[in-house]
This record gives sequence, structure tokens and C-alpha cells, in this order.
Amino acid sequence: MSKGTVVLAYSGGLDTSCILVWLLEQEYEVVAFMSNLGQDEDFDEARKKALNLGAKEVVIEDQKRELVEDFVWPAVRAGLIYEDRYLLGTSLARPCIVRGLIKTARKFNAGYVCHGATGKGNDQIRFELGCYALTPDIKIIAPWKDPKFYDRFPGRKELFEYARQHNIPLPVTPKAPWSIDANMIHISYESGILENPATHPPEGIFQMTTDPEKAPDTPEVLKVGFKAGVPISVSLTGDATHVTNPLEIFTTCNRVGSKHGVGRIDIVENRFIGLKSRGIYESPGLTILYKAHQDLELLCLDREVRKIKSYLSTRMSEQVYGGFWYSPEFEFTNKCIEESQKLVTGSVTLKIYKGNVYVLSRNAPVSLYNEELVSMDVQGDYDSSDATGFIRLNAVRLREHERVKETINKMK
Repeated sequence: MSKGTVVLAYSGGLDTSCILVWLLEQEYEVVAFMSNLGQDEDFDEARKKALNLGAKEVVIEDQKRELVEDFVWPAVRAGLIYEDRYLLGTSLARPCIVRGLIKTARKFNAGYVCHGATGKGNDQIRFELGCYALTPDIKIIAPWKDPKFYDRFPGRKELFEYARQHNIPLPVTPKAPWSIDANMIHISYESGILENPATHPPEGIFQMTTDPEKAPDTPEVLKVGFKAGVPISVSLTGDATHVTNPLEIFTTCNRVGSKHGVGRIDIVENRFIGLKSRGIYESPGLTILYKAHQDLELLCLDREVRKIKSYLSTRMSEQVYGGFWYSPEFEFTNKCIEESQKLVTGSVTLKIYKGNVYVLSRNAPVSLYNEELVSMDVQGDYDSSDATGFIRLNAVRLREHERVKETINKMK
């Protein structure tokens, strides 16, 4: 007798294929869900494989535009960057996938969802928190945290043997000695030989970007337009390219960034669960958009508003990284940042060259930059003598600090 229907986050790889068969052994009916986020994947082949293994249905959801408009654009607007370096390419994809998982679970009246994330990483948290937030009564099956599963499959050897016994197709190419997660905005490389932070990234590891040393010797210039902090257009200088469709804007930035080796990082980061991990990431298009937005924001935002917005951006980055996209604190922070971006409208022209993004110019129809007021050649509506009093007032506490230090020294 069936225990019910479970929607499995299915990748088509060995692990989730084995999990699919294992779920059938446990007397569940399985619907395999795949999210098309622009990764290099043979979805038709994965569909056939899942059906042959016993899935009663395979749902492949094209979520590329959804990913850009509903997740990447808010991240660009907010200037999200985790621990000053990571643009959250994997973290942004997870709540998008969760939305598709839950949509599928509702369609099939499934009481369970299942994922193949491990018990040490961030993804288990992102998937499960997201599912609970969107469907509080959903039940989650996480095999790599279930002793019945991981005691049976303590290593790859046992998993391969299980695959052979159940006619699960094995990989025809050797598995890379690291873990890869890909979508259209980002590829991450972790674990395996990369777990030693002293190990240099192997030659040829990067799949998304050109080696900057081998990138074209001629730079590329592009202009990114924004409205209220959100990208609305991209134009290439010396090219007829001018796009306004959100997905095309992102893919254009991605193509240019990839060609010129933009967006590579090698970091040790703090996982939400408490562990440190080493990751190698590449996010070409997102790097370009982040830098363009950052520059325009400096032109348009009041100094003190930007300080508060910067604080909120840090908190929001932590919320996204930790899996709290569907949380009250994220909703509040996102609304506050959206309010801060009303005047962040204009364009930024950038030069992309040998792994770097250089800002050439910026323009905004309404900005706080007053050329006459700041000019060294025009007095404008500014009385320089006022600066004397301003400086003396700011020096009061500095003088007092020095007086106290001298008093303490005399007392010794």
C-alpha cells in the first residue's frame, strides 16, 4: 500500500536517481521535479531516465525568467553580497526551485517533498525552510539525514553497487573530483580536492568564464540602464545590441562577462550551519550588474540613507544565504530597500576587460550630484568660510580625547 506521493527534487544524476528508486522501495509514489534554470542539462534524457526508474510523472519547469525577475533583480537592487565577496548565485536559485517544488506538490496533492542535499551544507536549510514557509503542513524526506539511508550507503562504492543492482545508468564520464552546482547566473565548485584551502584551483576547472589571461585583448563597452534600482536595458558600444527584456538583459551581461573572464572568486565562507567551507565560484553577468548598480546608487542616494541601506543589504544577504527568503524579516528588509531605490534611475557605462569591470561614466536624470556646487572653479551656493566652524565643532571631541589621554599619562 502506497504511503503517498512525494515530489523529488531530481537532477538526473546518480544520487537523486538512487534516491528515486529508494523512495519506491519505501512504498512512495514519486513525482520527479526538475527546474530549468539555464544549466547545461539534457532534460529530455533526464525525463526518460526518471520514468524508466519508476517515477509516475516528471515535471520540468522552465524557471529562467522567474529566476531573473523575481530573485536576481531584487538582489541587484539591494546590492546583495555575502561576506563582501559572494554574490549568492546558488542561494538565489534555491527559493526559486522551492517555489516550483511546492507548486508541483500542490498539483499532485503530494504530502511529501524530498531533496538530495547533505546534512552539512546550506542547501538542506534553504530547501526545507522554504518548503515549510510556503506549505506549513508539508513533510520533508531528506535521505542523507536518515540513518536508514546513509547507514546503507556510507560511500560512493555502496551507491554504485545499488545502481548496478537496480539498472540505474551509471555516469559514462569520470566524476570530477569536486562538486558542481550550476544555473544560468552562477557555477560553484566545492568539496573533494577543493576542501583543502591551500589547494590551487586546478587548470581548466572553470566552465562559465574565459581565463582572464586568455581573454580578448580588445575591451568591450556596455551601458546598463536602471529604473528604481532594477536593470531595464543593456546596450553594447559598436554593436547594434540593445535589449530591454529582463532575461535578455541578463544573458547579454553574462555573455560579455564570460567572454572577458569576469566574476571568478575563490573564497572561504561561513556556512549558516556553523562550518567554514571553501568554494570557487563564477558569476559573470551578476558581477557586471552589481558593479553598475553600486556606482549609480552612489550618484543618487543620500549619504545617510545609503549607510542604512548598506546595513540592510548586509542583513538581507545573510537572510538569503541562510534560506530565509520566505520570512517576515526578508519581506520587511526587501520593502525598506525598495523604498530606498526610488531615485536610483539612470545609466552606467562600463568597460569589460581581462577579468575586470571598469566604470567609465554614469548619468541620472535626477541625482544628488551638483556639479556647480562641488566645482573647484565656481563658488556656487556654498560659503567656504562655513567650513571653519564645521571643522572646529568636529574637533571638539578630538581635543577632549587628547586632553583625557594626557591626564591619564600624568596620573601614572
